Amino acid sequence: MGRDMKYYRILGLVAVAAITLTGCDSTGNASAAAGQAGGVVDTNEPAPVPLPQGLDLGKGNRRTPIPGLPDWSKAGYRGGENLPAAGDYNPDAACRTTPGELAANYGVRADDDADDSLGLQKAIDDIRTSCSPKASFTKLSLIILPAGTLTVTRQLWVDADYLTIRGAGHSTRVVFRPDENTRYDTLTKDGSQWDQDAMTCGKGPKGGWIWPGRGLFRVQSQEIEKSYVDGCREPNRQDLVKGTVNAHWKAGLKLAPKPGDGEYSARAGDTVVHVAKADGDLKPGALVNVRAANTMKMYEEQKALPTEHKLQNLHMRQRIHRVAAVEGKTVTLDGPLEFDVPIKSTSDGAPEIEGAEYESKLAPLADPVIGVGFESFSFTQDMKGLPKAGGGSYDDLTPEKVRNDYGNFAPEYAMHGIVFKWAADGFVRNMKIEMTGSHPVVTEEARNLAIVNNTFDGAWNKGKGGNGYLRGSRVWDSVYADNISRNLRHFTMQWSASGNVVIRNDLDSDLNMHGGWERRNLFELNTVRIPFAHGPSRCTANCGGEVAGDDGETTWYPIWWGAGRKAVKWSGATGPQNVFFNNAMAKQSVQGGPFADYRPNGGDAHTVQQYGWGGGRYQHLERDGGPIADWSGGETANYAGRGVDTAATDPAQSLFLRVPR
Repeated sequence: MGRDMKYYRILGLVAVAAITLTGCDSTGNASAAAGQAGGVVDTNEPAPVPLPQGLDLGKGNRRTPIPGLPDWSKAGYRGGENLPAAGDYNPDAACRTTPGELAANYGVRADDDADDSLGLQKAIDDIRTSCSPKASFTKLSLIILPAGTLTVTRQLWVDADYLTIRGAGHSTRVVFRPDENTRYDTLTKDGSQWDQDAMTCGKGPKGGWIWPGRGLFRVQSQEIEKSYVDGCREPNRQDLVKGTVNAHWKAGLKLAPKPGDGEYSARAGDTVVHVAKADGDLKPGALVNVRAANTMKMYEEQKALPTEHKLQNLHMRQRIHRVAAVEGKTVTLDGPLEFDVPIKSTSDGAPEIEGAEYESKLAPLADPVIGVGFESFSFTQDMKGLPKAGGGSYDDLTPEKVRNDYGNFAPEYAMHGIVFKWAADGFVRNMKIEMTGSHPVVTEEARNLAIVNNTFDGAWNKGKGGNGYLRGSRVWDSVYADNISRNLRHFTMQWSASGNVVIRNDLDSDLNMHGGWERRNLFELNTVRIPFAHGPSRCTANCGGEVAGDDGETTWYPIWWGAGRKAVKWSGATGPQNVFFNNAMAKQSVQGGPFADYRPNGGDAHTVQQYGWGGGRYQHLERDGGPIADWSGGETANYAGRGVDTAATDPAQSLFLRVPR
């Protein structure tokens, strides 16, 4: 069911206003929390209230894949299934924790100024132990938070499969105040950001193993890889050995050559990967990460050479697949590969990277977290009175002070809101997320997520080290729809993110292809209005790597694309066939001036603009007779035929959904 015309006028979604939708995929929210009257705890479950109506993202409203374009038909929760409704939850009261039960059994009560961290974690742990083993997508567990304010001081691990954490609407407010064992206690020498290398414990874990960093809610396993059991005892380091992260990077099946194809295990378009040794534990339905080693030829293709930056000898090209079949020394995947898979980093005949070889791998996910959702509450990170690393406290830090400042104002508190890592088929809907330490929602190895109908506003850190994004990293086949985002640094797709759909969001920050071979993502029907004040030169504390140099003041535009010579500093170039279609974009190019329509590369709303694409293959963007070294400074150039394919048009309003033509 579509939103009314007044809504579109408010958001300025002129291009979308004519869309008529046939249904909505969001029903079954909870209402106000169970109250406490006369000292008696009410354990009754609150009655549900309707969720906001957004786009119909269900399978029945999706277009048949369009020849020549990527197939986005299976993007989102469970490959295109509707988000959970009332009938999808387990009727067993033991797997439905009400606000009254949170109070009676776990000591979690709103508005009492007490720390609710231990009680909430215990409630999640109990669901994980008692309900998750027998749960499913049609037998979900539920924790309902009360209306009012809850206080949390440490990261909450949400590792109970098939669990929804639901509030009473935005009147449920979780306030995160990271304690001494949660905030980062190692900063770089200049105090600008968290020092991952200096954060060590026990047998050798480092802070980088918890990348992208700590958060209020962490959707990731708490299991500890056997090599690190009892290997870390420091209170501020306990998460370094959790999450099975080390198993993913230490392990993985070694690959074998595809018959008749030299040193390649598989090629782009194949569904079969050849392994060196059969694995009896690998079963159909399991999630596996196919990781192709970086090669020097890959860097050359990205126009990243020569470079003064250290080249990363790892896996820029990767993707999580489900196993369709296992037979002998072959593994059949649930879809075709998007890249060639060399056995190692020199298999294509290129020299070693930084004097070393690196292997490609097929890595089964160890204890992935499945089916976790968050809906209908709000949260923030409160900085008032929290101690500073160098002494004193954050008494004068306000949202207004950091609004258009793209620096890090509290580096030791650069905590995220919701982290999805080694996770699948999760969702975030109808959430109001304000002033997080860094990213409000961030992914790192996740697939089939739905981030829909949310409001994001602000972050305390938006500077050095990559903070303050709505960040999609190593995320696949997910949908970001009907979100409103304000006062963040970027909305990014990066680090091999692929097959994602970014549709009908309202943003005042750029749609940012940040680098790392992100590819085949769709950006359509978004409203993007970038004020002049949105730019890297607006920074007064611990700035990022985009600050103005000799060019003076700089400002971001509605699109950013990772050129090889620039993005190789942190990863590599943006990959092939990121598609922009029918977006309403505008840029204020002068302080206090008007907003002008931004439609690069010519064409109109029905032009299909495929970035990093030409002649049916990858093509780096070009300008002035050669590959661009940096997108900045050339945002208004016409790249049609020079790395942006604009040959195709489509008469519909959406490439993803069935809408009137």
